[in-house]
Amino acid sequence: MLHTIEVMADTIDFDEMNRSVITEFRANGGAVGGMFEGYPLVLVHHVGAKSGTERIAPLVPFQEDDRLYIFASKGGSDENPAWYHNLVANPETKVEFGTETYPVVARVLDGAERDEIYDKQSAVQPQFAEYQRKTSRVIPVIELRRV
Repeated sequence: MLHTIEVMADTIDFDEMNRSVITEFRANGGAVGGMFEGYPLVLVHHVGAKSGTERIAPLVPFQEDDRLYIFASKGGSDENPAWYHNLVANPETKVEFGTETYPVVARVLDGAERDEIYDKQSAVQPQFAEYQRKTSRVIPVIELRRV
């Protein structure tokens, strides 16, 4: 399952893993195997806050109606992932979800709104509750609003 990523973090080449996941995602209409088999995935494009380089992060989202949410969990690490900082700096971006690519605006949720969505994600993907228990930071929740 996904929680095995944290155990193997020191031995995983994340850039290579992401390239492989992205290729498989695009070849199979949004479906991938391996540790992500059976999980929904979204490819979130983001532009480096400092570098200006465009990157893509494959992430496990929570979908509610036509709204997508992503979680800056980084497996329960004490720091936010780089893609989070990039979306805060450059919130207008695009995503690939299923076979569709479309523009979105990223918005960081806070307070009760953040807690409600994080609790919903944890109910369907229990590893997210474990990620929050592992860290003292509040894991950010980001809404990706289609524009």
